[in-house]
Amino acid sequence: MARAGPYTPAPVRSTVEPLEGNKVKLSVEVDETEFDKAIDAAFRRLGRQVRIPGFRPGKAPRRLLEARMGTETARQEALRESLPDFYEQALREHHVEAIAPPEIDITAGREEGPVTFDAVVEVMPEIRVAGYEGLRVALPNLEVTEAEVDAQIDRLREQFAELRPVDRQARAGDHVSIDRKVTRHDEVLLTAEDELYEVGSQRVVAELDDQLRGARAGDILKFNATLPGQGEATFSVLVKEVREKVLPEVTDEWAGEASEFETVEELRADIRSRSDAVKRLEAALAVREKVMEALVELVDDEMPRSLVAAEMERRQEVLVHRLGHQGIDLEQYLQLTGMSTDQFFAQLEQQSVAAIKADLALRYVAEAEGVEVTDEDVEQEIAAMAQRQGVEEAKVRRALESEGRLPEVLSGVRKSKALEWLIEHTEYVDEDGRVIERSELQPPSLQSPDRGPDADEGQQEQETPE
Repeated sequence: MARAGPYTPAPVRSTVEPLEGNKVKLSVEVDETEFDKAIDAAFRRLGRQVRIPGFRPGKAPRRLLEARMGTETARQEALRESLPDFYEQALREHHVEAIAPPEIDITAGREEGPVTFDAVVEVMPEIRVAGYEGLRVALPNLEVTEAEVDAQIDRLREQFAELRPVDRQARAGDHVSIDRKVTRHDEVLLTAEDELYEVGSQRVVAELDDQLRGARAGDILKFNATLPGQGEATFSVLVKEVREKVLPEVTDEWAGEASEFETVEELRADIRSRSDAVKRLEAALAVREKVMEALVELVDDEMPRSLVAAEMERRQEVLVHRLGHQGIDLEQYLQLTGMSTDQFFAQLEQQSVAAIKADLALRYVAEAEGVEVTDEDVEQEIAAMAQRQGVEEAKVRRALESEGRLPEVLSGVRKSKALEWLIEHTEYVDEDGRVIERSELQPPSLQSPDRGPDADEGQQEQETPE
């Protein structure tokens, strides 16, 4: 990205030569007249730092500054300030995408005359992705089984279940009425009376569930357990009653009470229809991710460490920024997730490598398939960026142009179109190997066939992604 400043370099002569180790050498030559403009800009900057009698800071003519400071200081300042600009210009001229700082060697012009320098820099690697034309992606089965419908029915029955007292040992799924007291040494941490607790829910500590299994009304349980963040404590539990969960029978009468349908068959048909729509929608949403995962698997090349390190740093900065909005820092995040620092950075590296492989692979597909980006495509992307930022399109375009980021936008659009090409040319199968046609990934309306279009007034229509 060209740096903003008082001096904008004119075209210079430059060549590019590929080197080993994923590097190139840019040889840049700046003629004496052109570099003199950089020296003049350096004198103006230096002039703001010295006082010349009769002149305001920065307003003294160059001849007086030369007499006061000599030309060597200004020339060194010009080299320091302008070489990065000449280097950036050469990168753009030869469409070189650098991924690390350059090693610059001034070969002529340190003291006088034209300036020439070599810049050796690591660049974005080019990879070959064999087999992308025949991607095969597995998606979850689209068929809604009777067992899945039964499970939905049972979840609905759970909402209408009754708890009936039983004279037997408690088992998983039962609810027990208990008095609970938790102490540590002589300190009472908690007391609760007539607490209704589901055995096996592990809502408190696992030891409580272990003790309650097999317990009867009247039993007194005493045991030690570790409370999160508080250390070991002693539990005293009185079991007062054991209750069994009784689910209602699946009858038409129950269906009428539990739903808007009059019969069980109508209820099952609605569940089946909605589950079908959800499965198709989930599969459609998974397509992009699954295609990218399959594409990344085809990339065997080692990713440059400098590129991985930069991506890791970028991702960490994004995460820290998001955490900051939630009022927590990275250390607190690691504590909440239970990750060590080493685990966090290992995960970050894995994600960064996958992201870089995906980026390079899409570049390769775009080049191999001759994916083209039109001016209209770029304008649509700028319009989308403006809408997301809530600003005018003209403002976004000016910012992109001034920062030299339009090529970045074009590259992003090209990769997006390459992904669309892959999605269109990938074969999709379910977990059993049955081929899934793209038309099957279009979910029908989630609206019940027995309900009118205005039944859910105000509900927005679900947009189906491709």
